[in-house]
Amino acid sequence: MSTDWGPVIVAVILFILLSPGLLFQLPARARVVEFGNMSTSGISILVHSILFFCLLTILVIAIGIHMHAS
Repeated sequence: MSTDWGPVIVAVILFILLSPGLLFQLPARARVVEFGNMSTSGISILVHSILFFCLLTILVIAIGIHMHAS
C-alpha cells in the first residue's frame, strides 16, 4: 500500500511560506504589503489563510501534485 505524500509536503511548504509576517504580510499595519516585519493582525491571518487555501487547491487538485512512497 503506497501513501500519497504530495498534498502533505505542499501544505507544509505553503504553511511555512505563507505565515503572516515571516516573508511578507498582506495587508500590513502601515502599508499594503510589508516584508519580514514578524508581526501580524487578524485581517492578515484571514488573507493569508485564504491565499493558502486557494494555492493548495490549485496545486493539489487542479495540477495534481502526487508523490508516492513505496
